[in-house]
Amino acid sequence: MTRSTEFDLTFFPPGGPPKNPPPEPGADAPTEAYPSSAAARPGWRHHPSLPHAVVTPFLALALVALGGCGGKEAEEPGGERSAAATSEESAADAGFRLPEREYPEPVRDALRAALDAYEDVRALLAADTTDGLVPRARRLADALAAAEAGLAAALETAPDDAPDLARHRQLVAEAGRAARGLAETEELAPSRAAFGEVSRFLIAVVGADPELASGLHVFSCPMEEGFNKWLQPTEEMANPFMGEEMLTCGSRDDWTVSGVSSVEELRSHAEHVHGADPGDPAAIAHYTCPMHPSIESPDPGACPICSMPLVPVTRGELASGVVFVDEARRRRIGVTTGTATRRAMSDEIRAVGRVVFDETRLTDVSVKYRGWIGRLHVDEPGQAVRRGEPLFTLYSPELYAAQQEYLAALASQRAAAATSAPDRADYLVRAARERLRLWDLSPGQIDRLAATGQPVERIPILAPASGYVVEKNVVEGAAVEPGMKLFRLAGLDRVWVEADLYESELAAVGVGAPALVRFPNLPGEEYRGRVGFVYPWLDGDARTGRVRVELANPDLALKPDMYATVTFQAELGERLVVPEQAVLWTGERSFVFRDLGDGRIRPQRVETGLSKGDWVEITEGLSEGDAIVTSGNFLIAAESRLKLAMDRWR
Repeated sequence: MTRSTEFDLTFFPPGGPPKNPPPEPGADAPTEAYPSSAAARPGWRHHPSLPHAVVTPFLALALVALGGCGGKEAEEPGGERSAAATSEESAADAGFRLPEREYPEPVRDALRAALDAYEDVRALLAADTTDGLVPRARRLADALAAAEAGLAAALETAPDDAPDLARHRQLVAEAGRAARGLAETEELAPSRAAFGEVSRFLIAVVGADPELASGLHVFSCPMEEGFNKWLQPTEEMANPFMGEEMLTCGSRDDWTVSGVSSVEELRSHAEHVHGADPGDPAAIAHYTCPMHPSIESPDPGACPICSMPLVPVTRGELASGVVFVDEARRRRIGVTTGTATRRAMSDEIRAVGRVVFDETRLTDVSVKYRGWIGRLHVDEPGQAVRRGEPLFTLYSPELYAAQQEYLAALASQRAAAATSAPDRADYLVRAARERLRLWDLSPGQIDRLAATGQPVERIPILAPASGYVVEKNVVEGAAVEPGMKLFRLAGLDRVWVEADLYESELAAVGVGAPALVRFPNLPGEEYRGRVGFVYPWLDGDARTGRVRVELANPDLALKPDMYATVTFQAELGERLVVPEQAVLWTGERSFVFRDLGDGRIRPQRVETGLSKGDWVEITEGLSEGDAIVTSGNFLIAAESRLKLAMDRWR
């Protein structure tokens, strides 16, 4: 027994059936939507002679093989396929790519900056982190905005090229919009989805300029459901969609943007297809009332309590903890806002210091020959002396013999003056005089020796500098050796104050930094000076570094080994700051609440720097002018956490 089956032998083109279904038997068909002739419907065929034929399964399979999947395409009259249809289908299969062109140099520079920021974002996502992503995404958006401005300027100077430039500018603008959306996300999954949209437009734009595209590599990830291509400057693959678990998942790809065939379709894709994706951060989760956040509706409309229009809440806002606080509620709970601003900051560092001698004013007294101390003119420590005053007398056989040699040379010089070679003894005089000078006899002492003609048995040793005796190592009658330190003199009209700073503070204090020095035993007195030197080593045990402050000491009120309190004022220049009460610290992380407008408030992770008075420096996470909540943060934080938890519990 032969089994029969009914088949509707209608063959459709590769893209599927026409928009309007075939008409029912006997009904009038729209001529344009469903033409009656095969010639008017290239790419598919209908067999009116067999509307519902009864055939065997073998015949059905044969007909399908010949006219359906895997068979030849429908042909135009004459047996040749439409060239236009073939071209369109090939373009759709190959994907969309802008025609090649050379961008103006300012546009290229801006796009290069955008590619640098794009690579920084890609590296973060490949490492499964979003720490630092927001400022990098903002840098990417700013660079794309600069590129768009460059193309706008080029439009004014090249009217003949306006249509093509306008298309490129449109794509750059869409890339910038996608980058701004990326800067609004902090969770990993929404960030990767937004990164895919940035890649979609950036590949299309950069691939049009061979110079920009040179050295870049396009990869694609088969596991990514959205747009799955990305750019890298290196050949070693690092997948931003899969992260470290599947870092090398993917393969090389081309510069086309698949699934579209025109600029308009590319933009339409960005505006519509992801709006319906539940995982897209821009997809609308529900609608709510700014005055009554408890109202949630899946559709737009009016609030049942106050009749205000409902506003959309995106999934990205839900994931980031966005809450709605209207102006009336803000006034009731004491919420105020401000902006992140730049202010000149200085850091005040306090340290304990100690007065020490100015080592450039220390002088040691010693002799270069053996001898014995005669009379001590300076016989106690602390005594003030002046340069050239005698400190003690010294008997030295070596010095006495040197004086005699000098006198003998002078006598020889006088005797030679009456001969035919009057200068023959001059060199002896010069040598003997130089020996006495090198043994620290002053020119006056040598001249007196020549004038008297008698050697001095106990010659006075003079002070080489003015100051105070801080060390005395001899007594009368003591024997001395060459190089022995007999006295140490110190000038106290200028002293040093050495202070120890922790190594984390050293970077803020450099040479020339102003310092204010106070002393416990001099109440009310303040000495101002500047850092003269930063010692190039640390104390390994205390982990501190030493700096030196030079102070004038005309009245000798500052004495060595006095303790001091030293305050350094380090000027740090302008920094981005927010009020201290705007920052919430949660262990290792810090947050502020950004005011997004229209009643929206979102927690924003930030990196903090210095804290000075009522201000805290922000190093990452905010830009100048960003609106933030400055008071009432704890109430906003509680509502944000509760809102996020409630959405996850559902």
